[in-house]
Amino acid sequence: MKLLLIDGLSIANRAFYGIPHLSTKDGLATNAIYGFLNIMFSFIEKEKPDLLGIAFDVSKPTFRHLINEDYKGNRKGAPAELSPQIPVLKEVLDAMNIFRIEQEGFEADDLLGSIAKIAQSQSLDVVVVSGDKDLLQIATDTIEIKLVRTKDTDSYFAKDVIEAYGVTPTEFIDVKGLMGDSSDNIKGVPGVGEKTALKLIREYHSIENLYEHISEISGKKLKENLETYKEQALESKFLATIKSDIEVECNWEQFSYNLKLTPQIEQIFERLEFRKMLNRFQCAPAQKIDVNIVEPVYLENIDNLELAISVFVEDNNIFIGYENNYIKADLLEPNHHAYVKNFFESDNKKYIYNSKWLRHKLYDFGIMLKSDVFDIMIASYLLDPSEADYDLSLVAKKFLNDGRVIHLDTLLGTGKSRKKWSDLDDEQVAQQLGVRALVIKELVKIMSALLEEQEMMDLFLNIEMPLSEVLFDMELEGITIDPDALKQYGAKLQQLIEHIEQEIYEVAGEKFNINSSKQLGVILFEKMNIPVVKKTKTGYSTAADVLDKLKIDYPIVSKILEYRQYTKLQSTYVVGLLKVMGEDNKIHSTFNQTITATGRISSTEPNLQNIPIRMELGREIRKVFIPKNDDYIFLDADYSQIELRVLAAMSDDPIMKQAFTNDIDVHTLTASQVFNVPIEDVTSTQRYQAKAVNFGIVYGISAFALSEDIDVTPKEAQVYIDNYFENYPAIKGFLDTLVKEATMYGYSTTLLNRRRYVPELAAKNHNIKEYGKRIAMNMPIQGTSADIIKIAMVNVYKRLKGFKSKLILTVHDELLLEVYKPEQDDVTAILKAEMENAIELSVPLLVEVHSGNSWFGAK
Repeated sequence: MKLLLIDGLSIANRAFYGIPHLSTKDGLATNAIYGFLNIMFSFIEKEKPDLLGIAFDVSKPTFRHLINEDYKGNRKGAPAELSPQIPVLKEVLDAMNIFRIEQEGFEADDLLGSIAKIAQSQSLDVVVVSGDKDLLQIATDTIEIKLVRTKDTDSYFAKDVIEAYGVTPTEFIDVKGLMGDSSDNIKGVPGVGEKTALKLIREYHSIENLYEHISEISGKKLKENLETYKEQALESKFLATIKSDIEVECNWEQFSYNLKLTPQIEQIFERLEFRKMLNRFQCAPAQKIDVNIVEPVYLENIDNLELAISVFVEDNNIFIGYENNYIKADLLEPNHHAYVKNFFESDNKKYIYNSKWLRHKLYDFGIMLKSDVFDIMIASYLLDPSEADYDLSLVAKKFLNDGRVIHLDTLLGTGKSRKKWSDLDDEQVAQQLGVRALVIKELVKIMSALLEEQEMMDLFLNIEMPLSEVLFDMELEGITIDPDALKQYGAKLQQLIEHIEQEIYEVAGEKFNINSSKQLGVILFEKMNIPVVKKTKTGYSTAADVLDKLKIDYPIVSKILEYRQYTKLQSTYVVGLLKVMGEDNKIHSTFNQTITATGRISSTEPNLQNIPIRMELGREIRKVFIPKNDDYIFLDADYSQIELRVLAAMSDDPIMKQAFTNDIDVHTLTASQVFNVPIEDVTSTQRYQAKAVNFGIVYGISAFALSEDIDVTPKEAQVYIDNYFENYPAIKGFLDTLVKEATMYGYSTTLLNRRRYVPELAAKNHNIKEYGKRIAMNMPIQGTSADIIKIAMVNVYKRLKGFKSKLILTVHDELLLEVYKPEQDDVTAILKAEMENAIELSVPLLVEVHSGNSWFGAK
């Protein structure tokens, strides 16, 4: 049998710092709870223990305090966001019937050590999970210590401790006694660090034996300190020793567990908003529903005006569930294909889940999904855009408290062992698709009511649902890549990379792995003695923000940053694009409609939103994107300063509104006001800095962040911000109102009523609360801008019906079209009209349209 023991507070503490900014809508911080449970589930899945126990410290003195009342006396209290999570974590563990133990007078380590030793004496295999290296002292041949790190876990049996440190687990206590432990206020011997302590114990094996041979110590200062602090060393050893002989009644039945999903667990996890985590429990068998397994011909007899449908397409098979019926059809069989085609191309209103995915699957077989669709996934996204996963099982639990829908990863598995639908028996598939169809039908009712109540039905029906079809068409069309140009670009990059590599090696005086943060840190901060800006647990930080501070004074740092830019371009855009390019030399990016919390569209495989624009070499990657043949040209339409125009309109600031109405350059105007100079005397540097202020204000930028952006002191940056609000007082009042309303209602809205919940505003942690304020200020502006371009996309798409020209790409506030040359004038006029009139604002929306034979040329 195997026993898994977990150090409760140690793992909760590690989880707390490893997962920042996680809280419920009502402001309860949950990062420690979520992280702890994730770690616990991971170890249960890996170790498959028969028994499980969690040990916690108690917030009262232990026997160690009787020896030294200053033991752990230097510790500050737990962070304000962590303390309230521990009782909730215990409540969760109790609901899961997981045995937890704590005992006055002792620490969790003592309980873990004692239980582990008892288990070992009864021939159990033991795994102890902690973040505390102290537990290495209890490692044996059958007690394994798992130390959880940031990205992985270190495993230690007794032999591994010896291999890693050159001392036995028992001797590890003596090492701690000599070197002390500042986190526990264990003093040790001054001047003795880990390196010296290990060396001494490797030679003398214990503190007691070391003092018997004290005359052999050669270092004068070391010997003097050892002699002076002998009692302190022995006391430190005692304090560091885990007491493994506590009388603990180990009734192993208490340690037994199962991960059955119960209503109590569902209720707690729903309250904590851990819906996805419910999939890690074993669901009780769902009560069977009556489902008729019918032949595809049955699809001919459907006359319902509205249908709730659950559909999966796999290879050439389609599985359909609706109205207590289940049909499996072969799309390569002509009669089956005809029935399915008529069904999906009928005028019936269809309630489905993930319509864009279904459109692609049906299109592969020449079947079109008619437009009158209600997509549950998109509706659930609108009702809460902050969720990480909109799987139907999670949506059903959230809105209906219905656990009958099984998550696909649970039903089919994951990775290489993932099953196909055709691997399941017909009854199993029929039950699951039948349940899904019934759930979809119920979800439509409740979601329709919520969308109406929250005034988002118009946004859903007239923007998001039509947009889904637009994005499908864009994905289908794709964008052509010039493979020769891409390879030439890659070759140019490779030359630059090799050249700058040599320059870095010459300055460093040796070859090393530039991509290794550890090796780079040693070169910069040890060999070259460059001042250390920041250290991490594993060494020196070489993050971009750290190196940015050093690049002016140290040329090698500037070269390293340049090297990183080149290698990023090479791996992401040259290698990356070649990997996803099809035989037709096109890439077909996936446009995500349910990812960002602000409503913006994102793209993946590849991510075209992050095509570089700041550096010239980065911009050149756009040259490889070309029209499909010589009959076509690219048109690029870009909103000019849309977020600032939205800000001007929403804030009703007269000065900024007048600037946009009279076509005055708003950045020059802001520079004139912030720096108190006439407009005609504004320098390019001042305009650049004012531009950063303008856009920074939209994102609730701090003085420190602005100072980093424009290379001034935080004090100067604060003056710029203060001057800005002095000159645009309506904007200051507007932003303050946004924060006040979001705090009051718990969410922010756009002009079109799109919502984003802001639980961070209820947080006790200052940094998290400030982050919430920035969200509250930015979301209405960025979200409204996202709504505007979505309206424009839908309207442009409708106007282009019957044209050969196609909308093929969107990046933030920009649309790229592949235009049939004879249609160029008409399409340009359509673009200008639909984009500039997408929404009525009190300031004009301005769109710039350019053409070219590549994406680069059209900019």
